[in-house]
Amino acid sequence: MNIRRIWAIVLRQLYLIRSSLSRVLPLFVWVAVDVVLWGFLTRYLNEVAPARFNFVPALLGAVVLWDFFIRIMHGVTMCFFEDVWSRNFLNIFSTPLTIGEYIAGLVCSSMITSTVSVAVMFLLAVLVFGLSFFMYGSAIIPFVMVLFIFGIALGITASALVLRLGPAAEWFVWPIPAILSPFVGVFYPITVLPGWMQMISRALPPAYVFDSLRAIVFGNAADWTALAVGLGLAFIYLFLACFFFISMYKHSVRTGLIARYSAESLG
Repeated sequence: MNIRRIWAIVLRQLYLIRSSLSRVLPLFVWVAVDVVLWGFLTRYLNEVAPARFNFVPALLGAVVLWDFFIRIMHGVTMCFFEDVWSRNFLNIFSTPLTIGEYIAGLVCSSMITSTVSVAVMFLLAVLVFGLSFFMYGSAIIPFVMVLFIFGIALGITASALVLRLGPAAEWFVWPIPAILSPFVGVFYPITVLPGWMQMISRALPPAYVFDSLRAIVFGNAADWTALAVGLGLAFIYLFLACFFFISMYKHSVRTGLIARYSAESLG
């Protein structure tokens, strides 16, 4: 891969963000609202809970990690959508840029833009609501790795769907995290779910993260075997996502769809 070509994709995104306040504000506004809302909710629960259980690491910690996952996924898709909205694919792929370099550019762009969101979440959660990530111990590293890799995989998959179905399919992308959240047990153990939902949960890497998070909060050790399974699944999904994107790109080129991309495309 050519680093300069990958950096060109990243640089384009940075120029777009720098030139538009409407692109800057979403980087931190929504995550700040989420952290503030759940932060005050956990404070209220701490006051009324008879057992004086600390809800901050259990609920607010889960919210911060889940928002981190969403920011990573949306970071990839938003970079891709910039090319969708500007109908810029012919310009990009008429250059020597390879599809692998383009995907790498999307991922790097997501990492940079998501850093702003993560910093805002971290500062609010720690300084305002007293969340300590040290209580999770060394498990915080696989927590972040699993969510990061799976977020990238899901962002690439969502981008591939839009590449195949056209810009009108972008509305399928935004609800994906909300659809997944009941299955991964962000706020409750997956054991409370019906059997068929638990089967789906076992195939989703974040479920292993939030199960381990709750185990630590309740004073138990993190299940490192389960986290290893979650990390392995995340890498498998990343590989499949890249393969899917490349397949959809080749289909778009072969059928000429990429040259007649329009807002009405869906199918």
